[in-house]
Amino acid sequence: MKKAETQARELIAEALMTTDKEIPLDIRFDQSERWDSLAHMRLILAIEESMGRSLVTREILEIESLASVANILAKNS
Repeated sequence: MKKAETQARELIAEALMTTDKEIPLDIRFDQSERWDSLAHMRLILAIEESMGRSLVTREILEIESLASVANILAKNS
């Protein structure tokens, strides 16, 4: 698994208050009961903290899956 995907999985797990082993690679915002609006906000904050900057609106709107989080992280590295 790529570094950005691993980091994305860890951040999503943290936001959903679970372990990264419980996060499937195909997880999507609209298909997970645990990924509610509060978890989404925790994820945004976790991404911002890990990147050391605020996300722009476009990036926030793109967050819908593990792949999209990994893409944001990869672009920042």
